[in-house]
Amino acid sequence: MVRVSGEMDISRVDEVRAQLLEAVTRAGGPTDIVVDLSELTFCDSAGLNLLLRARLQAVESGRTLRLAAPNAQMLRLLEITGSLPLFPIDTAPPGFGDP
Repeated sequence: MVRVSGEMDISRVDEVRAQLLEAVTRAGGPTDIVVDLSELTFCDSAGLNLLLRARLQAVESGRTLRLAAPNAQMLRLLEITGSLPLFPIDTAPPGFGDP
């Protein structure tokens, strides 16, 4: 799981890129890579581009990149760019409701 908080914009994309690429290419890692967006406050085109690239890398590695608990702004960005169907969406953050 990769947790993203605050803003995912041009100023933070390199930091998040390293985490995402490590998660999607880790040998023996999980098939589903969950990106917890429950604490994300804003995402711009640089952040969306990063998620799309990470998704491609995940697919090439035989994995799925899932987005968990995206806020309304993130969902709108995915919707207006036509990217929404590319990602499985979990409405709750990972572990929500687990004992």
